[in-house]
Amino acid sequence: MLMDELEKACAEKFSEDDMARLKKAMNFAYKAHLPQKRESGEPYIIHPLAVAKMLFEMGMDTNTVIAGLLHDVVEDCDGITVEDIAREFGTDIAEMVDGVTKLTKTGKSDIISKEEAQAENLRKMFLAIAKDVRVVIIKLTDRLHNMRTLEYCKPEKRQRKAREVLDVYAPLASRFGMGAIKCEMEDLAFHYLMPEEYAALEKQIEPQRRERMLTLNKAIKTIEEQLAAAGIQAQVNGRPKHLYSIYKKFLRQNRSLAEIYDLIAVRVIVNTINDCYAALGIIHAIWKPVPGRFKDYIAMPKTNMYRSLHTTLFSDTGLPFEVQIRTYEMHRTSEYGIAAHWMYKEGRANQDELDSKLAWLREALELENYADTTKEFVESIRKDFFSDYVYVLTPRGQIIDLVTGSTPLDFAYRIHSNVGNHVQHAKVNGAIVRLDYKLKNNDVCEIVTAPNATPSRDWLKIVKTQQAKAKIRQWFKKANREENIIRGKEMLSEAAKRQGRQLGELTKKSYYDDLLKRFNMNDIEDIYAAIGYGGITTGQVLHKLIEQYRKEEKANQLAAKLEQKEEQRVQNAVSHHGVVVKGEPNMAVRFAHCCSPLPGDKIVGYITRGRGVSIHRADCPNMTDLMLDKERLIDVEWASTEKASYPVTIHIVAGERPGLLMEISQLLMNLNISILAMNAKTTEDIVTVQLTFNVSGAAQLDSIMKGMRKIRTVNDVYRINA
Repeated sequence: MLMDELEKACAEKFSEDDMARLKKAMNFAYKAHLPQKRESGEPYIIHPLAVAKMLFEMGMDTNTVIAGLLHDVVEDCDGITVEDIAREFGTDIAEMVDGVTKLTKTGKSDIISKEEAQAENLRKMFLAIAKDVRVVIIKLTDRLHNMRTLEYCKPEKRQRKAREVLDVYAPLASRFGMGAIKCEMEDLAFHYLMPEEYAALEKQIEPQRRERMLTLNKAIKTIEEQLAAAGIQAQVNGRPKHLYSIYKKFLRQNRSLAEIYDLIAVRVIVNTINDCYAALGIIHAIWKPVPGRFKDYIAMPKTNMYRSLHTTLFSDTGLPFEVQIRTYEMHRTSEYGIAAHWMYKEGRANQDELDSKLAWLREALELENYADTTKEFVESIRKDFFSDYVYVLTPRGQIIDLVTGSTPLDFAYRIHSNVGNHVQHAKVNGAIVRLDYKLKNNDVCEIVTAPNATPSRDWLKIVKTQQAKAKIRQWFKKANREENIIRGKEMLSEAAKRQGRQLGELTKKSYYDDLLKRFNMNDIEDIYAAIGYGGITTGQVLHKLIEQYRKEEKANQLAAKLEQKEEQRVQNAVSHHGVVVKGEPNMAVRFAHCCSPLPGDKIVGYITRGRGVSIHRADCPNMTDLMLDKERLIDVEWASTEKASYPVTIHIVAGERPGLLMEISQLLMNLNISILAMNAKTTEDIVTVQLTFNVSGAAQLDSIMKGMRKIRTVNDVYRINA
C-alpha cells in the first residue's frame, strides 16, 4: 500500500528514467528486507518506504529519495555492501547510503556516557555531513519515523533513543533550519523521557488554547478581510506552539502560562517580501503592537536560514497574541531548512549557495586542530556547533553580534571597556547567570556594574573574543592607576557625605570642566587618581564642585518658576490636539487632512461653521482660498507641554534593488516607530513607496527623511500633503 502511494506521488514529479530507477530501488529494498520485521510486527520495508516518502514531500532530488529507500540495506541486510549499491544505483547514492550507515553506527554508541567514543563518533558525523549534507537530511527523517513508532520498543530503548534525539538529532535539525522535524522530534522525545511532565503540561495548556483560539479566530477573519481589501493574497491560519518549547520556556525563563504569548500564533503567508511589510502595516493599524516584541528576521535572518516578521499585538479583549508574516518560500525554508534548497530544483542544489550556508560546519571541524584531547574537542563542538555568530540583545533592543561561545564578559567589553572592567554580575533573559555562561541567539543580556568591581585573571580563561582578552590585559597593565582612582573616588565620596552631599549629584561633566582646566587633567578619573595618590586634596575638589552645584540649583529653581507661569498661561487654552487657540480656550480643534500639520510646522487656524477651528500648515495649498475669508483666520500655536504622536505620510522614490524595503523598515524599527501603512509599486527599475507612520513632530519627521535619503539607491523623499 505504502509502495503504491510513494510510486503515485513521485510519478507526478519524476521523469520516466527517474521512475524506472525508483521502482528498481523499491524492489531491491523489498527483497533485501523481506524476512525482517519491525518491533511493531510490521514488515520492515514499511520504514524505508516511509523515509523515502518524507524525503519526497520535502522536495528532495531523486537520488536522495532512492538513498532513503536503501539507507538500511548495508547496515541491516547480510551480504549487501556499499560497492553493491554503487554498481546498481551509482556512486552518488552509494556514498549517501555509506554516510547514513556511519551515522547509524554513531547512534548505536553509548553517546551519553562514553566520552572518548562520543568524540570519535561526533567527528565522523561532522565529516559525513560536510561531505554531503543530504546525509543528515536522510538520517533526520529516518530518526523521526523511528520516533513515531517508539511505543513498540522496550522502555530502556525508548529512553535511550529519546535522549539521543534531544542531545544530538533535534539540535542537528534546528541548526539546519528543519523546524518541522525539530519540533516533532522534541515533542516525541519529551513524551517518552518525561511522560508525567508532558501529560501535566498538555492538560494545563488545553483550556488556555481553546480560549485563545476563540480570540485568534476573530483575528484571523479580520486579517483575511483587511488583506483582501488591500489586494494582498494571503493564507492565514492559527499555529499551536509545540509542547517541548513551552516546557523549555518554563524552565529557562520561569514564566507562567499566561505570560507565554505564542501558545497559538497567527501565521500569515503571502506572495512577496513587499506583501510581508504591507501586511505588517495593515495589521499594526488594526491592533496596537506590544512594545519590544517586533522582530524582523527578514532583514536579519537567523543563522539557520529562518526568515519571517514576528510581532505581538494586543487583541480587542486585551489578550496578547503573536503574528508571523512570511512568503511561501520563507515558509518552506522554515519547515524544511536546508532541504528546501532542493525544492523544485533538478538534481543537486547550487553548490555555491550550499557552501555559504555551511561555512560554520568547516569551522566546527577546524576546532579539532586546537584541541589537546578528545574531551576538549567534544566541548568545542558543543559550544560552537550551532552558529558561527550569535546575535545578542541589550535591554534596549540593540543587536550585538559576537563570536559563538562568547560570554557576558565578552558582551560587556564589546559595549565599553569601563563596563567590562566593572562587571559585578550578569543577567540573561532576566535571570542571573555565571560569567562563563555561553550566550545564545536572541538572549537579552544585562550587565550589572559596581564601582569597586575589578577584573580577575581567571577572566582570561573565560572570555572567547580576542578583543575582551586584550582589554583585560590592558587593565592589569594599569592596575596601580585604577587602584588610585578607586581610592580617590572613595575619599571624595566620604568627604561629600560629611557635608551632606552625595558624590553622584556633584560629578556632572559641566561641574568638573573648570577643575580639569585648573589641574591640567583630561577627565574626572585623573582627578580621582590624583586624590588617591595625594596629588590634590578632597577639599580643593569638593569646594569647586559644590560651588558649581549651587549655581545650577539656583538656575533650575528660576527655570521652574518660569515654566510654572507658562503652564498656567496655557492650561486653559490647550486642546486635546496640543494646540493653543489664542483668546478662545474652549474652542474645539481638528487637524486639516489636506496638509496634516505636525508640531514644529508653522500653523494657522480657520474657524469653520459648526466644527470648531481647523488647523492648517501655513504653507497649505488651500491657504490661498482661505485668505479670501480673513475674518475667519485666528492665531494658533503649538503647546510645548503636550506629548502626542501624529500620523504622517511620505513618498519615497528609489532605484529597485534587493533589500530596499527591509532597510526602510529597519530604519523605523530602530526608532521604535510602528508602520501604519506601506504601499510599494515597481515600474521598470524604479520603486515608489508610500509610507504612513506616527511621529512626534516635524523635527522627528525631518530626521527620519534625512535617514531615508541616506539609504542606497533612494533618489527622493518628500512629505505628502493630502
